[in-house]
Amino acid sequence: MFQLHDVDYNGKAVLKKRLSRDKLVEYIANIPPCTIVMESCGGANYWARVFQRSGHTVKLISPQFVKPFVKTNKNDANDAEAITEAASRPSMHFVPIKQVEQQDIQSLHRIRSRLVKNRTALINEIRGLNLEPGIAIPTGASKVRAELCLIISDNNNELTVSSREFMSDLYNELVEIEGS
Repeated sequence: MFQLHDVDYNGKAVLKKRLSRDKLVEYIANIPPCTIVMESCGGANYWARVFQRSGHTVKLISPQFVKPFVKTNKNDANDAEAITEAASRPSMHFVPIKQVEQQDIQSLHRIRSRLVKNRTALINEIRGLNLEPGIAIPTGASKVRAELCLIISDNNNELTVSSREFMSDLYNELVEIEGS
């Protein structure tokens, strides 16, 4: 659901309307070109591009700049009114609308960041689990990978059969994450 809040040039509310996603595009396409202001959130860039194709000027505001204008309890109607109020401030900072290609690049960066975080967590887990039976692995991904093979095959350490299986699975997971 989308909450619309429209004001006239004097700032007086002239429309308060709630629309479903499937009705929104048609509604916006059939109103005269105007300035549409939205909170910058998931999907906002998509909707901004859709509204721009209907001839509207679209501006996005960061949620942190809207929050001070919410007068009462947080709900869609109050948020829509707060967005309108925030947008009326002459010194308001707006967020640039991202094109699809920019969002692709952002997605790539987020995915890579997650993969790096997962790899780091796995390496830390391997090092931590090996410390329990007294096996210290030096820092560094390449060292962990190389040492883990030796640890798994060393029958003189305190790893149990189960622990060796766990370490073998973790080694295979690390190899898979690193793509080699």
